[in-house]
Amino acid sequence: MPESGVRDNRHVQGLDALELQPRHRTDKSSAAELAGRIWAATWPKATAAALVLLAWQVLVWSGWRSEFVLPGPDRVLPTLFHEVSTPEFWTAVQVTMRRALAGFVPALLVGVLIGLAVSQVKILRNAFGSLITGLQTMPSIVWFPFAMLLYGINESAIMFVIVLGAAPSIAGGLIAGIDHVNPSLLRAGQVMGLRGVQRYTLLIVPAALPMFVTGLKQGWAFAWRSLMAGELLVIINQQNSIGWALSQARQLNDAERLLSYIVVVLFIGTVVDVFFNWADRALRRRWGLTAP
Repeated sequence: MPESGVRDNRHVQGLDALELQPRHRTDKSSAAELAGRIWAATWPKATAAALVLLAWQVLVWSGWRSEFVLPGPDRVLPTLFHEVSTPEFWTAVQVTMRRALAGFVPALLVGVLIGLAVSQVKILRNAFGSLITGLQTMPSIVWFPFAMLLYGINESAIMFVIVLGAAPSIAGGLIAGIDHVNPSLLRAGQVMGLRGVQRYTLLIVPAALPMFVTGLKQGWAFAWRSLMAGELLVIINQQNSIGWALSQARQLNDAERLLSYIVVVLFIGTVVDVFFNWADRALRRRWGLTAP
């Protein structure tokens, strides 16, 4: 006889037996599945990084340039690890990321407003559609002389260029997303009585999200490039930032430190790209555009 309070499951059959099966196996399989997904997403990027480092080191060994000008990863990576251990590095990253977000948020608001207006008003599309595309093709650095003349040498000049660089891509992504909304969804919303703001918030914008995320990704890329160019050109009271650190390393002919901060810029861009790719896949699965 089993002890009091202890249930003997040896003779339980049928559906009761299925319900009483220990769940640690499922948990283990879920953990293994999660680990497999992480590994599947990580190893191609890790392999690509290793190949790039190897090609870089081989180029240095070839003697194409002096190691004083082009040091290899065997010298740059230790410098990077040293920089990461200093508080000045994290201050620079914090200042740069604060500027990036401070510029991207108003660019997002401006891009969404312009995208909604142009996508729904035919005369605005005819008037400004080509202008939005033209603004996307303009290099951000072209705007900096005018921005410094307009605002002076301060952060407002950088924010101005970030908004001009990112907002057209965001607007273009939203316009493309709205243009590709399934007409049957629009008819269904009309039948359900969706009008005005509700039509946008409950139907059009959610349906356009998968393509809109692509516009956000492009907008962030433009914003990030604009910010890096701005921090190299607009030095604000010697304030520490990634761009300022790059400029200082160039002036001191410190190639190892210069390349270490270039690696940091590349790493941040890659992390943000991974986030946008994850958001894009999640939205496409939710909308049934890809296999789960």
